[in-house]
Amino acid sequence: MAWVIPRAGLNRVLRWLYPDACQICHVHHATPAEGYVCNDCWRGVRFIEAPFCDRCGLPFEGEITTRFECANCQELDLHFDQARSAVLARGVVLDVIHRYKYRHARWFEPFLADLLIRRAAPVLNPSDWDALVPVPLHPVRQREREFNQAHQLATHLSQATGIPVKAEALRRVRPTRTQTLLSREQRAGNIRGAFALHDPNPWKNRSCVIVDDVLTTGATTSACARELKAAGARRVCVWTVARGV
Repeated sequence: MAWVIPRAGLNRVLRWLYPDACQICHVHHATPAEGYVCNDCWRGVRFIEAPFCDRCGLPFEGEITTRFECANCQELDLHFDQARSAVLARGVVLDVIHRYKYRHARWFEPFLADLLIRRAAPVLNPSDWDALVPVPLHPVRQREREFNQAHQLATHLSQATGIPVKAEALRRVRPTRTQTLLSREQRAGNIRGAFALHDPNPWKNRSCVIVDDVLTTGATTSACARELKAAGARRVCVWTVARGV
């Protein structure tokens, strides 16, 4: 089961292991509460601002003042109602996510959670949403990684919004290759049939938010949304920390 270390205890351990130095530039001051990312490196973060696709949240440059769907969404059969991301998946953010997920750099978790909370929490009214549903890992992958980043981020978002986390709602029933280097078509095929609900009964007429770290083509979160919609969910949206472009 995924877990979140109490902040005070985590800070004591990290201060003992590491000096208060940014773990990106290794030059400037940064604390465990800041996820070891200094103010200078923070300047490399790019929050997503309008205009963006009303369906998937893909940002666009220019003077677009009306709601629109991008060509990618028009071509795909996406099962979520909307997807939004806090920041662009590039530079500092992309480096941190990779180190957090694949190199056990757990000290970056407060930084990533803060990015998500800054943008998601103000628009997620707990009276409108029944559950936060993290994208699950296959049991083999979770044993290798020792934690599920989507569950961790969802837990932080739950603490900020009051929306409960339903971590056991979805399970990954088929191991899949990492999506990182796959094309749009390959991603869709790779993830097909990979998810199932533990119990479809509680989801009729429910509204839920799927939580993950990065959204690129939307194939993974759409596959999760498909299961929830098939069980009768009324509304399914997606929030991720970062958006691949």
